[in-house]
Amino acid sequence: MKYLIVVEKTDTGYSAYSPDLLGCVSTGKTKEKVEKNMREAIDFHLEGLHEEGLEIHNPETYSTYLEVTA
Repeated sequence: MKYLIVVEKTDTGYSAYSPDLLGCVSTGKTKEKVEKNMREAIDFHLEGLHEEGLEIHNPETYSTYLEVTA
């Protein structure tokens, strides 16, 4: 499965979350590190859902850019 993650610049590096996985977040000093950490966070999150016998929903969010005039 592919999960959309949103990566945001912070004062100390980067933070990330997945809109399809409530509460699944991570941070990192670089883009590469936050993506690696987020992959691990998603794996851990899904493992926890599985162990609890909870349903793992298919990802539904998507991303796009809209051009607007300023």
